[in-house]
Amino acid sequence: MRLTTKKRFVLPVLLCVSLLFVQLPVAAQQRRSPNKPDQTNSQAGAGRALHALFDAEWDWFMEQNPTWASRLGDRRWNDRWEDLSLEAIERRQQRRIHVLARLRAIPRERLSPADRLNYDLFENDYETDIEQHRFRTYLLPINQREGIQTSDELTEQLRFESVKDYEDWLARLRAFPRFMEQTLTLMRTGVSERRMWPKVVLQRVPAQLDKQIVENPEASPFYKPFLEFPKTITPQEQARLAASGREAVATNVIPAFKQLRQYFTREYMPAAFDEVGIWQLPQGAEMYAFQARRYTTTNLTPQQIHEKGLSEVARIRAQMQEIMRQVGFRGTLKEFFKKLRTDKEFYYKGPDELLEAYRALSKRIDPQLVKVFKTLPRTPYGVVPIPDKIAPDTTTAYYNQPAADGSRAGLYYVNLYKPETRPK
Repeated sequence: MRLTTKKRFVLPVLLCVSLLFVQLPVAAQQRRSPNKPDQTNSQAGAGRALHALFDAEWDWFMEQNPTWASRLGDRRWNDRWEDLSLEAIERRQQRRIHVLARLRAIPRERLSPADRLNYDLFENDYETDIEQHRFRTYLLPINQREGIQTSDELTEQLRFESVKDYEDWLARLRAFPRFMEQTLTLMRTGVSERRMWPKVVLQRVPAQLDKQIVENPEASPFYKPFLEFPKTITPQEQARLAASGREAVATNVIPAFKQLRQYFTREYMPAAFDEVGIWQLPQGAEMYAFQARRYTTTNLTPQQIHEKGLSEVARIRAQMQEIMRQVGFRGTLKEFFKKLRTDKEFYYKGPDELLEAYRALSKRIDPQLVKVFKTLPRTPYGVVPIPDKIAPDTTTAYYNQPAADGSRAGLYYVNLYKPETRPK
């Protein structure tokens, strides 16, 4: 909304200035021309300041989010987890406030049109993060879709090509108890402040934790990198690294998950809300309004969004009834839905057939993209199954972006669990 308002006032002013300039005598134009290099220099200086800020913040963000950096192919912090301590979280908030002040010290009006957009997007991101901090959502570190119990998935996105890559992973395994203790501290603080998910969001987590608590360390998903080594690593080094991996998993990872499992089932889950609704949390109504603004990128209130939803439901329902008429279905809308959900012709026979259908569809889509998008990414993507251990607890599909350095393609993950419930 901010960009729209500014354009409304800036464009008429620019138009008036241009018309005045056209009517100036040639001599006057020549007298004004020496100012152009100054304006260009001013714009370049503001642009350099902006991009210097962007570069510094990118490096800082990567350092503060080392697993995210790893996923992007930035290996500088491959030996550590995020610092989830309350002190570190507060330091990051103060950093954002400081950086936002630095951003606003850069004269936006001196930037190029492209950098004004960059400026606005960056400002919006930091304003949003700063506002979210007051709702203390970081005290909700675990749910059925994400949390420390899924951190082994990082192994699917890392490159294990050298001894150092394995040593970095070993360092992460050895640091896992601290990572777990910080997570538990956030959970305990959340309980004390009544900032929790409802039970329905948490009820699948214990089974996920059980899959991490194995008798044989080699059966742990955290041990997976040590099951296969590149040929560039000598057999002696392979044996040493594998032994270190077994010890690290047995000593650090499995006991940490046992600790979490005990706390989760005995204290955390019983303390969770029985009912569903963000209204139960402190500042619940404010938090809901904030999330509505954040995810719709509008200033609409939750009530306005709800009313829009009702009107859309009515519109879509009318279209559904028109489709029923076109296909000659005789019955109620409820009966039509039942047919769509139960008739085997609308479903695949098994997970392999479902996966093949996803892949075939992606190839049919690819050549059509040039008709819709002017710029296409160079990096390819693949279609792969969601890991079995989380498939029952997650969505139909999701996407993981590629590594920024081009070392890993993008991956579209599809859920093959219960294919009979996933319509064509």
